[in-house]
Amino acid sequence: MPPNARELASGSCMNADLHLSREGHVAVLTIDRPEKRNAMTAAMWAALPGVLAPPARDPDVRVLVVTGAGPSFCAGADISDLLGGTDPDDPMADLRRDNLAAQAALRDFPKPTVAMIRGHCVGGGMEIAASCDLRFADPTAVFGVTPAKVGIAYPPSSTKALIDLIGPAMTKYLLFSGELVDTAAALRAGLIDRVVPADDLEAEVRRFADVVASRSALAQRATKEVVADLVTGGDGEAVAGRWYRETISAGELAEGVSAFAERRAPRFRWSG
Repeated sequence: MPPNARELASGSCMNADLHLSREGHVAVLTIDRPEKRNAMTAAMWAALPGVLAPPARDPDVRVLVVTGAGPSFCAGADISDLLGGTDPDDPMADLRRDNLAAQAALRDFPKPTVAMIRGHCVGGGMEIAASCDLRFADPTAVFGVTPAKVGIAYPPSSTKALIDLIGPAMTKYLLFSGELVDTAAALRAGLIDRVVPADDLEAEVRRFADVVASRSALAQRATKEVVADLVTGGDGEAVAGRWYRETISAGELAEGVSAFAERRAPRFRWSG
């Protein structure tokens, strides 16, 4: 993102390899271990919910972009941490707990999230990308889910995130084989939403993020909660009804209709 984007404070939960910045209404979370293809350490997984908390609360942040430093998005969990837990009968217990909490924090982020993907998006990187609302990639991106290569049973929540994106058969294909797929295959499967030329990716993500930031944050929050309710077996009616009433009481609906009639850009004030 632009070099003049300012750093966001994240309190004591900030990790040296997770950087937050903001320009305008767009916050950017950068995974910054390019020498390791941005592999996530145990400390990074543990820190991620705390890093996400300030932009989640900040009324000036309307969109979160998640990306990796250098030529890769994230090559997964740092394999040196896989057996580093304190329980000899379950050496991955601590890592699994923090990994799942990090995914949940990203899935539950109250504002639209976009993964901007170059290069490797594998294993834990795919978990991060799948936890975002949308995924934009350039043609260098490759995708894979590799627990079968190291003898790990993939957790149900991560499996469901894949099923929601690409269906059960493609989920099995990726999990059975651990093979990498290119952007063309990922786009056909629904694993990603857009493929953008490498030289244009950052500008296009920024353009799209600015468009999203200009829309009704209340309507977007409603969309996130209704979709979440529907994919978890609800009918969405109670959630949608609550947000519909909120659009009226907050003045968002009136402002949107007035702006349309007056042929001007709406000035939405609700920030969530």
